[in-house]
Amino acid sequence: MDDPIETLAYLVAQSRSMIAFTGAGISTPSGIPDFRSPHCGLWEGVDPLEVASIYGFRQNPEAFYGWVSPLARVILNAKPNPAHEALARLEQMGILKALITQNIDMLHGRAGNKTVHELHGHMREATCVSCFTVYAGEAIIERFLEDRVLPRCPKCGGVLKPNVILFGEQLPYRELQAAQEAARRTDLMLIVGSSLEVAPASDLPLIALRAGAKLIIVNYETTFVDPKAACVVHGNCAEVLPAVLERLEKTV
Repeated sequence: MDDPIETLAYLVAQSRSMIAFTGAGISTPSGIPDFRSPHCGLWEGVDPLEVASIYGFRQNPEAFYGWVSPLARVILNAKPNPAHEALARLEQMGILKALITQNIDMLHGRAGNKTVHELHGHMREATCVSCFTVYAGEAIIERFLEDRVLPRCPKCGGVLKPNVILFGEQLPYRELQAAQEAARRTDLMLIVGSSLEVAPASDLPLIALRAGAKLIIVNYETTFVDPKAACVVHGNCAEVLPAVLERLEKTV
């Protein structure tokens, strides 16, 4: 097929156990910057290991909160874009069986997806680093953005850390296991907006390939699995996914 949208729609329609794997690129149309893009501002003038590692957080949590504040404000105000909404609709149609994401922005849930494995955590909750009590995270972040006072645990006074995975932390075991199992069971993995440069998340397409699945990649830049994919589209996912969905809905 010469039309990539038609090819994508055909592959999706033929699947019986499709899953999606998303990275930062799916949320850039919602205004959330991609950490790895030049001039995105997130890493300018800072050492990632100082402000975004678990060691740095324990040594200087104020530096982490100062660095993450602009991003947190954007995330709290962001809304799902047409790419998120298309994936939610595919799940509602029974086509998409599970969604794996590297993003912490919670936009898949806001769009309506139910089966979401968040490999790098989220901001819905925050945990005390001393007594491990868990609190509602968004309210804590919003309060910090207003008063700039370091969030502390009401029980023990320990610092509260958003439930996002920092450098030096292990991925959440249950989420990773569920994602790996989904990759083993799928017959089609749709990869959207991920550079596939961060392990162990980047291993998931390989797990799917070894299990006999096909890959579809929608991303601006090339990835290391492009040569093994059934279809690759280097374009705007907020345009590509709704177009694929439109083709599918016409055939249902």
